[in-house]
Amino acid sequence: MSAPSNVVGQEALDAKGWLGAHRWLLLRRVSQLSILALFLVGPLFGVWLVKGNLNYSLTLNTVPLTDPLVLLQSLVTGHTPERNALIGVVIVLLFYGLVGGRAYCAWVCPVNIVTDAASALRRKLDIRGGGDLPRETRYWLLALILVLAATTGGIVWELVNPVSMLHRGLIFGMGAGWLLIGAIFLFELFVMKRGWCGHICPVGAFYSVIGRFSVLRVSASKREACNNCLDCFVVCPEQQVIRLPLKGAAKGCSPVILSPNCTNCGRCIDVCSKDVFTIVTRFSSSPPNPVGTDKPAL
Repeated sequence: MSAPSNVVGQEALDAKGWLGAHRWLLLRRVSQLSILALFLVGPLFGVWLVKGNLNYSLTLNTVPLTDPLVLLQSLVTGHTPERNALIGVVIVLLFYGLVGGRAYCAWVCPVNIVTDAASALRRKLDIRGGGDLPRETRYWLLALILVLAATTGGIVWELVNPVSMLHRGLIFGMGAGWLLIGAIFLFELFVMKRGWCGHICPVGAFYSVIGRFSVLRVSASKREACNNCLDCFVVCPEQQVIRLPLKGAAKGCSPVILSPNCTNCGRCIDVCSKDVFTIVTRFSSSPPNPVGTDKPAL
């Protein structure tokens, strides 16, 4: 038997090869970069496949897409949205109701590339420890930005939202926005592991709410094959969602990850040499615990 490796997912690399052990990660990067490219070809080459930004866009001058959080902030300020904005938000809500709200974080959000890079470098440098915040902080911040919108009459969050700033900045120029993105990278690297996406970002909190009952889910369908390598826990941006589906068979817990905080990133599928995880529908197994919880019912 070979000596254990410090490389996360080494067993998967040996069993499935590099492509097999990075399939979902590569698909996510293709998705994120393709979305950016669709917005960039207009300003750069005059080919306007998509006009706008992640807050509101029009594809092929026909299909509107609206960020539900931006629309919600607009509503609480007292503004009446246009018809296209309403159509766009319905399309987005239906989509994420199917694939999972926080799939936005893993498959669309450009800041995810930055935080993933910081997380990977943190592992490489073996930086341990750091600060901690309750994961509920992001929900309190979500409530705060809605209160600010209602009391100020403006969408205040969009002035500092790093997701919007990075996306707009890559298209029209970042300027001082690089300082904020750099601060998030350094915060994730040196201060708090998965601090921004996992504990602070109210955008992720909002998408976890709208995807609470989404259909597509990750499942530890072959959890009996688990060899306790813990690689899935290391790479998962929301480690708490894995524990019971993977290890709760004796408690009668469903193998389906029903937590709304799961991003459906698929990294647990990539790094598992035993193919424990797969994508299923939420109806693949009847959960004995309350829908969307990370803890067993008492």
